[in-house]
Amino acid sequence: MVDGYFGDVSESLAVGEIDEQKQKLLEVTKEAMMLAINSIRPGKKLNQCVGRIIEPYVKAAGLSVVRDLGGHGVGLEFHEEPFVYHFVTEEEDCELVPGMTFTIEPMVNASPDYRVWIDKKDGWTVRTMDGAPSAQFERTVLVTETGVEILTKY
Repeated sequence: MVDGYFGDVSESLAVGEIDEQKQKLLEVTKEAMMLAINSIRPGKKLNQCVGRIIEPYVKAAGLSVVRDLGGHGVGLEFHEEPFVYHFVTEEEDCELVPGMTFTIEPMVNASPDYRVWIDKKDGWTVRTMDGAPSAQFERTVLVTETGVEILTKY
């Protein structure tokens, strides 16, 4: 928290040697996030810049975007509106306006199966239904008068 405002950031990291599948998963997930961030402009719709950018990119790589979790507005509260979908949806969409802050944080599975479950032992750990590896990258962004500024970096 800085001056009463929250931020949010995450990064999936490789520990030790990883195989090509996991390396591809990390690269595609981070690139999908960055493609979405770089498309943000005031006047555009949120899903146009996020879900409609991320999901086709991820699917073309043979991976899937988790649908049960998403990004969120962030500011005076840690989780605020809007909910940020990382896949194509016709759900309520909002227009991006200068001053909006939210996270883009796609969670991508290394298989075509996007389904996940939350481990009841701790109520927090998210696992893929098929046991495939998964990755997530997250940044808090600010919509500016001309585009976007990344507020959190790893």
